[in-house]
Amino acid sequence: MPNPTHENEERVGVSPRVILLSLGLVAALSPAAFYGEILFDATYDFAAGVPGMAPLAVLFLVAALNPLLSRLDRSGLSRREILALYAIITVGAPLTSHGILLYMLSSPIFQHYLARAIPAWQTTFLQHMPTWFCVTHPAAVDAYFEGRSAVPWSLWWTPLAAWTSFLLALHLATLFLVVLLRRQWITHERLSFPLAQVPLEVVQTADSKDRGRLPASGIFWIGFLISFGITSVNRLASVYPAIPDIPLSGVTIIAWNPIGPLAGLGAWDLWLLPWMIALAYLIPKELSFSCWFFWLVRIALCVAAISAGAYPQRPEEWWGSNFPAPIYQGGGAVLAVAVWVLWFGRRHLKRAFLSIFTRSSAADAGEPLPYRWALLGFLLCFAYLVYFYWAAGCRVLVGITFVGLIIAHYIVWARLRAETGLGFIPFPLIVAWMAAVPFGTGFFRPREVIALMCTRWTYFPGFGQSLEVCTGNALEGLKVADSARIPSRRLLYAMVAAFLLALIVGVYVILVGIYHFGFFDTGAAWTGWLYHILRQAGNQTFQYLTYPSGTNLNGTIGIAAGAFVTFALGILRLRFWWWPFHPIGYLAAFCWGMHWYSQAFFVGWLLKTITVRYGGLRVYRRTVPLAIGVIMGDFIGQGAWVLLVSTLRGFGIDF
Repeated sequence: MPNPTHENEERVGVSPRVILLSLGLVAALSPAAFYGEILFDATYDFAAGVPGMAPLAVLFLVAALNPLLSRLDRSGLSRREILALYAIITVGAPLTSHGILLYMLSSPIFQHYLARAIPAWQTTFLQHMPTWFCVTHPAAVDAYFEGRSAVPWSLWWTPLAAWTSFLLALHLATLFLVVLLRRQWITHERLSFPLAQVPLEVVQTADSKDRGRLPASGIFWIGFLISFGITSVNRLASVYPAIPDIPLSGVTIIAWNPIGPLAGLGAWDLWLLPWMIALAYLIPKELSFSCWFFWLVRIALCVAAISAGAYPQRPEEWWGSNFPAPIYQGGGAVLAVAVWVLWFGRRHLKRAFLSIFTRSSAADAGEPLPYRWALLGFLLCFAYLVYFYWAAGCRVLVGITFVGLIIAHYIVWARLRAETGLGFIPFPLIVAWMAAVPFGTGFFRPREVIALMCTRWTYFPGFGQSLEVCTGNALEGLKVADSARIPSRRLLYAMVAAFLLALIVGVYVILVGIYHFGFFDTGAAWTGWLYHILRQAGNQTFQYLTYPSGTNLNGTIGIAAGAFVTFALGILRLRFWWWPFHPIGYLAAFCWGMHWYSQAFFVGWLLKTITVRYGGLRVYRRTVPLAIGVIMGDFIGQGAWVLLVSTLRGFGIDF
């Protein structure tokens, strides 16, 4: 017989006050993200990074202040309430960032603005763009980029309705899939979820009433202070050169030699970020080992190709489809992991599907949603996304292909985070290239090319630059709920509410801010990242339509080879317990950025190997709080710097 007291305790995690507090924080973080990330360019990962700086800072501050609140009115938050608050914020806060809402709103209108200076764009593809994609009135377009104007809301209602509904349908589709796969990944496969360990370790129980607080262990605070100190000193040294920095990144060890086979080695720059080393310490050894090992394999393949007559190139910038075609191998690995995830979870998915036709609820007992509703919701959202592409001028099968590739990328990315925490690496082959390689750009109609490129913000990979961040955060939030015994259904509803609120507030904040300051007066234009990406999308669209290509045979072979190697590694890993190579590590090695991250993963793997070998699992478990402290110290230090820079720049002080 269920215990009523226990049931009441279970409901405390997602209490009404936590829902209200988390929604209030999501609304407050939207303008903070606009000023800190978009306008003042103080950071690239205010809320949409992996892990997100703002949600971690909120978690830290709430856990730090909670004991004081408990003494004042004896109503402090419980540990589960703080963890639920964190999970809700991580889904809503990332939306107001340069890589999601600003990218979405700027993508079509940017092409209209530039087309005035590039007449060829008008005759080539601008005439094929649906009129409901963005505002087209010249004064409204100019004001978006030049500022000093009010928002012409009457012109924006139709584009906003189209794009926000597309974004919401995409988020819900991936969220429903996460619900269907949650038990398989958390309970059956027991994936490591290294980033989910951070909030679980940071928030501890203070007393018998389960009030939350920061860890009391000294080893956590040692790691925190070391990392916080390094981050603070290096940030100050970047402004005041008289302060000596601690050189952990950006120092060239071996310069790139552009002549001969040694060009395949690339440049070896020191890149030892403390939080990344700590993350590598938390994940399974075979994963961290595979990440840096297969990066060395990639270098060896590039050296061999140059020796055989290929043009000398850096391994991280080898974009061509000629051997070894690294990004195409990585694209094949992405597709293979997607198939592997479905195949490995086929029994669970079969049970979930059959539960739709039975009255018994045993299969989905304790799930965030009944499986029948999750599957129905996914199908409806998928159908709407396909309808969106059809309304934009795409053939139905082409629309199904586009939506399927985008959602497959999101689920693979969520799997990557669940196993390795590698949410900060961009996938090697984006959806547009993956669709163009086997069919050729000449296969697609002009409206199909334009629709694919105008939705590029949905699949532009990694670094918090697309909606995949929210999918991974939702999965980790459900993992936190599972570990802390938080009611997942109530948490899921709160996550969706936070996403909706962030969508409404974020669109309002960004449009008002952009029309006031002007796109070209924001940090997104100062740094050139978003401007460069938007310009690149226009050039690529013009290239696809002006010079249509056929099937890229070399690229297709590269994709097939990457898929074959990934499947082979997965099969060998299942058959032999001692097999040291992980297919996810192979995928990670062919992503951009591993020329930096491989060093941190080597150091993390080495430290964990030594600890486990000479101290055993008992010593390793005791040092886990040290790694968590390093991660928290790094991001809290960065968050403090963002707050300082944004405040000073807000008062007109250049810092």
